[in-house]
Amino acid sequence: MPKIDIDAIPASDRTYYPEAFRYAETGRSRKRLGTAVGLTQFGVNLTRLAPGGTTGLRHWHEQEDEFVFILEGEATLIEDDGEHVLRAGEAAGYKAGVANGHQIVNKSDSEVVLLEIGSRAARERSHYTDVDMTFERDETGYRFLHKSGEPYA
Repeated sequence: MPKIDIDAIPASDRTYYPEAFRYAETGRSRKRLGTAVGLTQFGVNLTRLAPGGTTGLRHWHEQEDEFVFILEGEATLIEDDGEHVLRAGEAAGYKAGVANGHQIVNKSDSEVVLLEIGSRAARERSHYTDVDMTFERDETGYRFLHKSGEPYA
């Protein structure tokens, strides 16, 4: 297996959300470690959250499992049953199809560094708990939709 030169991977703060929701990913940067070595069945991101940053809007996946592991700092995991502190060395996971909207927020004064690991299903639908949005991906590409099914412009 090829060794990953993490320093050579560009960090990205790119968001794919529609304009109205891009605020939810400010303060986040990712290095796509899995993509760097051509992984196709699951993804691994080395993610940094500045104080106030989030991993994105609260959501859950129909087809993809998710797992997060905190490497540095103290993060707040927000899910349907409330808030939970995650410290370095702690983890959380979400089974596909379980409707438990979740996100990680950095409410501390220091950077949080975490690994995000998730499966890469060819077809996926994600539901955003607190806003009028769903996400779909299939063989034609990906799109964000209102919960009514109408596409975002």
